[in-house]
Parts: sequence; C-alpha cells; structure tokens
Amino acid sequence: MAPSVGDFFWERLRAWGVTRVFGYPGDGINGLLGALQRRQGDIEFVQARHEEMAAFMASAHAKFTGELGVCLATSGPGASHLLTGLYDAKLDHVPVLAVVGQQARTALGAHYQQEIDLISMFKDVASAFVQQATVPAQVRHLTDRAVRTAIGQRKVTALIFPNDLQEMPYEDPPRAHGAVFSGVGYSRPRVIPAEEDLRRAAEVLNEGSKVAMLVGAGALTAGPEVHAVAEALGAGVAKALLGKAVLPDDLPYVTGSIGLLGTSASWDLMQDCDTLLMVGSGFPYSEFLPPEGVARGVQIDLDPTMLSLRYPMEVNLTGDSAETLRALVPLLKPKQDRTWRNTIEKSVASSWKVLEERAMQPADPINPQRPFWELSQRLPHGAILTSDSGSCANWFARDIKMREGMMASLSGGLASMGAAVPYAIAAKFAHPGRPVIAMVGDGAMQMNNMAELITVAKYWREWTSPTWICLVLNNQDLNQVTWEQRIMEGNPKFEASQNIPNVPYHRFAEMIGLKGIFVDNPDSIGPAWDMALASGVPSVIEVRTDPEVPPMPPHITFKQMRKFVASAARDPERGGVLLNTARQVLRGS
Repeated sequence: MAPSVGDFFWERLRAWGVTRVFGYPGDGINGLLGALQRRQGDIEFVQARHEEMAAFMASAHAKFTGELGVCLATSGPGASHLLTGLYDAKLDHVPVLAVVGQQARTALGAHYQQEIDLISMFKDVASAFVQQATVPAQVRHLTDRAVRTAIGQRKVTALIFPNDLQEMPYEDPPRAHGAVFSGVGYSRPRVIPAEEDLRRAAEVLNEGSKVAMLVGAGALTAGPEVHAVAEALGAGVAKALLGKAVLPDDLPYVTGSIGLLGTSASWDLMQDCDTLLMVGSGFPYSEFLPPEGVARGVQIDLDPTMLSLRYPMEVNLTGDSAETLRALVPLLKPKQDRTWRNTIEKSVASSWKVLEERAMQPADPINPQRPFWELSQRLPHGAILTSDSGSCANWFARDIKMREGMMASLSGGLASMGAAVPYAIAAKFAHPGRPVIAMVGDGAMQMNNMAELITVAKYWREWTSPTWICLVLNNQDLNQVTWEQRIMEGNPKFEASQNIPNVPYHRFAEMIGLKGIFVDNPDSIGPAWDMALASGVPSVIEVRTDPEVPPMPPHITFKQMRKFVASAARDPERGGVLLNTARQVLRGS
C-alpha cells in the first residue's frame, strides 16, 4: 500500500530528528494518529490530559533539550486549547511546532462542526510560519519549512491538515512549474559580532571600575564564558529568572535573582554599578536596572530586536552568548583592584543570611519560604526544577541555591499559571534518569496541574528513575494577586476573588497510585523531602502554608509602603499580615 500523507509527514519529522510528540487525540487527526501508530514507536506519543498541557510540554521539551518541541491536537477546540502553551514558547523564544487537524476540505466555509479559521487563529502565535496543506505534494515543503523556521529562528510554527487529506496517498511534487523541492537539514551558524564591535565593547568594560552583569536564558549554554568574564572584570552577576541555572549560587559573586522576585544583593549590584553587561536576557523590569545615564552599557543577544530594549546600551552586540563572550575574553584587562568584588561578596553573604532568617521565621502553621530553604540543602545532583507562576515563584527565585549541572525553568515571558507540572513531566521524559521537582501553588494546582498528575501515574514506570516530586503550597489563597492588591493597589484582600477551596492534594495523589505526604508542622518539612527523594514512586508533598507571609521585594518604595499601610488597616487578615510583615522586615534590616 502506498504511504499516506500522514505516513510521509511522520517520516519527514523523524528525518528532522523528532522522537517525541505531546498531544491529545480527536477525530480531526485520526489519519495522523493512524500513521503514527504504524511507525511502532520510533516517534513516541505522550498523551496529556489537555491540549494546553501538551503545548506546555512541547515548550518545556525545547527548553530542557534544545530540540524542537512538537504538540498535536485535533480540529476546533483541540487546536484552540494549544494557544496558551504556544504563547509560552513564543515569548520565551523556543522552537515549537504545532500540528493540528481541520475539517474536510469539501466542508470548509460551510459553517461545519468544529470548523475554525485556524490560519487566522494561529497567525499571531505562529507568525513566523503557519500554513494549511491542501494537496499531498505540498506536504513535503510545508513540513521542511515549518521545522527549519522553528529551529532556525527559535519560533513557534503551525501546520494544519484537513482530515481527508491525512489519509490520501502521498505524492512527490511534480516536475512542473509551480512545484518546489525542499530538503531536510539545518546547521546552526556561529554568530559573532565584528572585531571592531568587540573591541568597542571591551573598551567600555575595561574602563568600568564597578561592573555588573545580568544573564538570562540566552546564556544558559555559556556558563563557563560568563564565569571567565566575571572573573576578569571583578563583576557581580545577577540572574533573570529564566537564567537561574546559568551559574551556580555557591559562587560568592553571584547575587541571585533580580526584580520583584530578586535579592537585596542584586538590587545593590544594579544601583551601585558604573557599567552594565547584559547577556542573553530580556528581563522586562527596567526599574531594577541602573538609572538611565548612571551606567555605561554593553548588551549581547542573538536576537537584534532585543538589544537596547530595557536600557540604552552604548555597544550592542548581535551574537551567540558563548561565542561572543569567548571572543571578548582576550580583549579584557583583568581588574587588579578587587574592592568592588569584595563589596559584592559581602552583600551576597548578607543576602543569603537574611533569606535564611526569613525562611526560619514562625508562621501559622508554616512559613512558605521554609519548604524551599529545606529543599535547597537536599537537592540531589543533576536535579531539574520547575516552578509555577504565583507566590511560589518568589521562593523558588530567592531560596533555591542552584548547583553546577542542575537545570531549572518556568513560564517566563508569559508567566502563565499551570505550567510547572507539565514542564516537570516533559523534563522527566527528556531526562528520565534525573530527579525532577515541580513547585506549585494551590491555585495553579486546581486550575490544571492536578489533572496532569494522572499523566505522571500513567507513565512513571517507563522512566529510569521514579524520583519525580510535586510540592504543593496549600494556603487556600490566590496569594500573589492578594499581595499585589495590597501593595500595588492599596486594596485589602478581596475574599470573593482570592479565597479558594481546601483540597487534599496528597490524598488525590494516593488515590491514583502516587505517594502522598502531608505536612502541617515546620519540623516535618525536612523529613518529608527526605521521604519523597527516597521514594520508589513519584510523590506529592502538600504543605499547609501561611498566606499572610509577604513576598518582600528587595527594595520598598514609599508609594508601596503607603498603599500597604492603607490596605492593611482594612484587611480581613490584618493581624497575620502585620505580624508576619514585621517579622520579615526586621530580618531584612
């Protein structure tokens, strides 16, 4: 029997190196699923519980492997469900291909069931390339171009297959006018700035006496080069959230995270520096960078549209982070005066001490920082960490000390709730022998992460190591937004919008065959981590945490303080809010 369009499509993806696809079935993709089944497993199909989660998994696969992430969904609602996860990939600049079904070509335009104008729907998220196949001979070049565009430009692309086309016999393009003949293959280029631009950058950096570096996701493969430059310049290094794994936190000049979720050491670094070197970061909050005109700037980014976007840079270098820094190192003059570096190291040591003291403060019943601090001391070698958005991201950003060889990520640019568990599932499929830990708030758990525990229960026996852990902070509050209402708006907690039901997450885990651990005593947190890390099955640790412990920013403005005082006087939880805030502030003084 001649191969179908579906058969050819998967064969072509396999030629591009694809070995895994995340998705959910539906009749709009039955032809593709049948063809995938005939391949007998050389491309693995991972069944998520929801298409949005499949797209998050594809995004995370790209982040944790550097490969193309692929997600598959049926027509209509299946396709539309992908959008949030695809926007996560788009905003974090990772390559993902979305493959979706469509109604039969003869029905298009007839207001048919599940008929959506998918090209228009995907036009923004997959703006680099979105096309609908109409004839078999078109599938070859559409597939090649979608994959090459995604991996070459680090973009989201989308291919739409009408369901009747999927099962038609495949045909090569005819040797005729109007046909095109594409091929497989892509070699990533070396992208390095011109020599004169490197010298200009070196001059700026050499003339600075107090150099600060900010690194992001674009520097994840440039750790040794970042370290070499920081040592030569006597610089301190702050990390954007997606760049948390660039350098280990046991280096005394690494100030940790920056921004609202950042450390006081990173704030001091940026406020006191006279020169700023940004590497592979689109960190959005300019108020946490040096005031304009105070520091000279150099920026390195592979994407020229990200240059001088957050701070007016004197030298803008378009290039790969590792390659560019490697070319820059010989041009740098090692700083002999280490006064600035010594100042940074004292600030870092002080910052870690404050964070530990804050984490160990009492709360009712448990301080939410404590589980992260206890985990940090126990992280096994090679651990992969994922965090959801919300207050848990504060503690992940500040209290977890990364070590050499670890990986970490979350929904950065989109900052979407519900990404931590699908991210952790994708991480485990990509690296089945490594321990994986997801950190989630109860809001995101109820939104969609809870259902994906079923995916863990379905697949975990296929993994080399069973060490997969989900930490759930149960405070019955949409905590990050509650604190934003207080600090940013000057409003007390709005209980109607912020209170959420109390759910026994550990018991749900037990019900589906995972290990459930419940903690409501701070002295039990460490033993709970030890138990989960030693478990022979994936674990869910549910910790009852106090929602009134404030996620203290590294710097408090008068406006923030004034709004907080105004909101606290009217807050339904004002007693706990004021007590815990006093405890945290006193430990930060």
